[in-house]
Amino acid sequence: MSDPIPGAKEHIDAARKLAATIDDIPADTQLLPINRVGVIGAGTMGGGITMNFLTAGIPVTIVEMTQEALDRGVATMRKNYENTVKRGKMEAADAEAAMGRLTPTLDFNALAEADLVIEAVYESMDVKKDVFGRLDKVAKAGAILASNTSYLDIDAIAAVTSRPESVMGMHFFSPANVMKLLEVVRGKATGKAQLATVMALSVKIGKVPVVSGVCHGFIGNRMLSPRQAQAHALIMEGANYWDVDEALLEFGFPMGPWQMADLAGVDIGWHRDPNRIETLRDALCAVGRWGQKTKKGFYDYDDNRQRTPSDEVKAIIAQFAAKEGKPQREIGKDEIRERLLYPMISEGALILEEGISQRASDIDTVWLNGYGWPAWTGGPMFWADHIGLDTVVAGLKKHGLPVAPLLERKAAAGEKFN
Repeated sequence: MSDPIPGAKEHIDAARKLAATIDDIPADTQLLPINRVGVIGAGTMGGGITMNFLTAGIPVTIVEMTQEALDRGVATMRKNYENTVKRGKMEAADAEAAMGRLTPTLDFNALAEADLVIEAVYESMDVKKDVFGRLDKVAKAGAILASNTSYLDIDAIAAVTSRPESVMGMHFFSPANVMKLLEVVRGKATGKAQLATVMALSVKIGKVPVVSGVCHGFIGNRMLSPRQAQAHALIMEGANYWDVDEALLEFGFPMGPWQMADLAGVDIGWHRDPNRIETLRDALCAVGRWGQKTKKGFYDYDDNRQRTPSDEVKAIIAQFAAKEGKPQREIGKDEIRERLLYPMISEGALILEEGISQRASDIDTVWLNGYGWPAWTGGPMFWADHIGLDTVVAGLKKHGLPVAPLLERKAAAGEKFN
C-alpha cells in the first residue's frame, strides 16, 4: 500500500455527491411516497434488505413460500439486531421497534399494500420473470417493482409486466444490512420519478446509490469479470494462487480473488455432481473444498479462520495446467497486478462509452463502496488517471490483452477519465 494519491480524498467525497445526480432528471422532480415496502424472499439477501428499511423507520411486509423459511429469516434478523445491540451500536428499544415494523407472511397478496416491492429470490431469469408476472397482478397502481439481481437483464424482467416504467434493479451487496453500495439499475423504460424516488430513498436507508444502465453484471460485477479471468489465467501459467491474492492485498484490497472465492463459497453455482469434473472449481468441490464453511477451499483454515496454502490445491491446479498444455513459468507481482487491474480499467472505459455509467467517478464510487477498492487510490479510474492512461494501454498491449477504444483515444490525446 502506498501514500494516498494527491486529491484522492477530495475526489472520493465529490464523486459520492455527484453520483446522486442523474443528468436528465430535474432536481425538483416530484418523488413518489414510500410508506410501506414489500420484500419477496427471507433468505440472507431478503432479510438484510428488509433490515435497512426497518432501521430507517419504514414498515416492511416480507413474503416467503414456506413457514420454515419465513421463521428462519425472521429469527436471523432478530439475532442480527441483538448482536448490534450487544456491540453498543443500537439501543435495545430501537431494535425492538424495528422488529415491530415487520409483517412476515406467506400471503403473496399482502404485497398489495406496498409502495415499493423488492424481489430477492434465486438468481434465475425464469424464476424472476415468474415472480414479476405475479407481482404485476397484485401490486397496486403506481407501486415501484425492483429486482435485487446481480447480473440479469432488467428490461427482460420489466417486459413481463404491464408497467415497465415502474420496474428497475436495486442491486444490494452482501451483507445487505451492512454494505453501503446500492447499484440502482435503470431500465430503458424506467420512469424518471420512479428512479429519483429510489435514489432519494437509498440515501434515507444509509446507502451510497449509483445509477447503472442495463448490461450483464452492471458496473461492479462486469468489471470484476475480466479480473477473475486473469486470476485464473495466471495460476494456469504458473503463478502461485496465494501470490495472486498477495498482490492485491499489498495494493490495499481487503482480500484477493481466491480468498474471496473461499469466503463466498467455492460451491456457489456448482452442479453438485462429484464425478463431473470440467473446471478447477468442479475439482475442488468434488473433494469437499467448498471454502471457509468446510474449513478448506483454495486455502486450509484453522478454527480462527486463519488461512494457509494447500498442497492438495496446488497439485489440482498443476493437473489442470498440464491438461490445458500450459507451459509453467515464474510470474512476478508486477505482472500479476497489471494483469488483474489494467483489464478492469479497460472494461470501465467500455462501460463509459456504452453509457452504462454516467461518469468515471461513478465507477470509482461503485468500487470503493462495494468491492473494497483501496481508498488511497481514489478508485480505479482515478488511479488510472494518476499512473497515466498510456501506462495502462502499454501494459495491456504487453500482456496481449484488449484495449477499449475510449481508453486508447484518451491515452493518445493525453486526456484523463476524471
